[in-house]
Amino acid sequence: MFQQILAHTPAYVWAILAFLIYRGVVASQDREMTLRQIAIIPAVMLALSLQDIAAKFGLGGLSVATWLAGATIGAALTWLVSGKSRATPGSAPGTVIQAGSWTPLALMMAIFFTKYTVAVALSLHPELARSVAFSAGVCALFGIFNGIFFGRMLRPLNAFMTARTTAIA
Repeated sequence: MFQQILAHTPAYVWAILAFLIYRGVVASQDREMTLRQIAIIPAVMLALSLQDIAAKFGLGGLSVATWLAGATIGAALTWLVSGKSRATPGSAPGTVIQAGSWTPLALMMAIFFTKYTVAVALSLHPELARSVAFSAGVCALFGIFNGIFFGRMLRPLNAFMTARTTAIA
């Protein structure tokens, strides 16, 4: 059965996986980034999550509410747990030096494999799409992953704003 699942997976899915692995490896290295660059991967992961939720469960009240609750919890916990920023002001205006981390790779893989697993589960058991517990759990899980991305993005943004405020003063 596992072989059948892999055989019926479209080629573009493997291309997306390769791209996400590449981006995760890049994120493991210290690098100077603009604030726009810092927002790209969280925005892409947000789009992928919301696209999946919309396609599988719709963007109705429960789906959005559980996603939003998960995102809020993920962002708040990440902000609280991450403590001091791993970013420092960059050499050019509007940039920060972002410390490398393997966390983005882990989060991208978590979102990818959650999407993949949900797609397989729904293809084998389409009735799960109407299960409140299943849809709420999946939407909350996507929300938590997205919240962690956004919570991690807030630290460099905060470092940038603090450095900017200090420079102005």
